[in-house]
Amino acid sequence: MSEQFMFLPVALLNQYTTTAIRQCNDYTAKHGLQLSEPEILQLVENRKEALEQSGRIEFGGGVIQKIIIEFADSPYLYQDIYMSTLMELQECFYYFKNESLEVLPDDELIHRMKQYFDDVCQGSLEYLKTTMLENYSRDIRYGTNKYQSSDGYEDNYVEFLEGDRDEWV
Repeated sequence: MSEQFMFLPVALLNQYTTTAIRQCNDYTAKHGLQLSEPEILQLVENRKEALEQSGRIEFGGGVIQKIIIEFADSPYLYQDIYMSTLMELQECFYYFKNESLEVLPDDELIHRMKQYFDDVCQGSLEYLKTTMLENYSRDIRYGTNKYQSSDGYEDNYVEFLEGDRDEWV
């Protein structure tokens, strides 16, 4: 007899995700960060929208718990922007998961996002999305290592493009 794959009802997945996020509050409280119940529900709704926009599906609670735990100790996160930052990071994750051709495991992409966010981006989500992760994804797609330096990043994409121009023609 063949086993059949069954999708869990959306409500059950949302409940699982809500519970997982709620449990993260115990850890993030040590860093002065907490999500209220309405914020948790909003984050779960944002997950659904981000998945739809990126054309992705997910089973289980998704990656938001991993993002919350990884970013909890960031010096650039504070309570007033915590919720909006998590929503943008979640959207960013799904987008760049696609852009990096599924090559990176979830944990590695989240770690790289945190590394850039805390270091070269100094808490700027805009710089993280439009420069660092965009260039990192290009490196992965083209199979190069020219953008990344030995310490994890190098902000010289023009040089990268000029170096590969002959290879693209």
